[in-house]
Amino acid sequence: MLDAAGESYGGATTRTDVPMNAKQVLLVEDDERIGSSLVRALTGNDFDVRWERTGHEAAATAISWEPDLILLDLGLPDMDGLDVCRRIHAANPLLEVIMLTARDEELDIVVGLDAGAVDYITKPFKLAELLARVRAQLRRQGSRDPGVLDAGSLRLEVPSRRVWLHGEELSMRAKEFDLLARLMLSLGEVVTREALMSEVWDENWFGSTKTLDFHIAALRRKLDGSDDESRITTVRGVGYRLERG
Repeated sequence: MLDAAGESYGGATTRTDVPMNAKQVLLVEDDERIGSSLVRALTGNDFDVRWERTGHEAAATAISWEPDLILLDLGLPDMDGLDVCRRIHAANPLLEVIMLTARDEELDIVVGLDAGAVDYITKPFKLAELLARVRAQLRRQGSRDPGVLDAGSLRLEVPSRRVWLHGEELSMRAKEFDLLARLMLSLGEVVTREALMSEVWDENWFGSTKTLDFHIAALRRKLDGSDDESRITTVRGVGYRLERG
């Protein structure tokens, strides 16, 4: 069952009358009912949508099409969505993935973020929430400030989205980079949790702020090797502070 505004080719669904410069969204969902509903909602909000039902087709389309955002269901018929995400990021680390899944345990969320997702939405979800999260992520892509930030042995280049520690380049997922950049902008100062959620995610953020804690933990591992002694200090009840290292 396809949306009336779209056509199907090679397993993908796309709209033929999207506005010029419309943001491109790759939807990966094998459930026909959910998939068709999301296609209608996304195209109705002027997104250029392609819809894939399997992991292998999704990875191929993501790599060849290079969409602005990928909505990826984890429960696919041919392979686990986590493996799809890893395959996509191995080919192009800049592609941003929001995972859609019924798996809602904390460990599942951590594994999903570690696989390269920038956000994680659990089923069942409200359509308005999903659209808000999509718009928020796309706004973040368009509001990254140019510049070079230094914090002692740590160097971050915003235009190229590259980070070096002691002269060695670090691999950073999209949200890890944005979070680190925000902390470096206020080096030595406390940045509240509310400010981080508003500026790194979105001012109209929906859902748990646990994603912030997960990304802070991931940054600590990359910058310091552990959570125990880190240049990112937790100020309990307030937020986080990045120290010069």
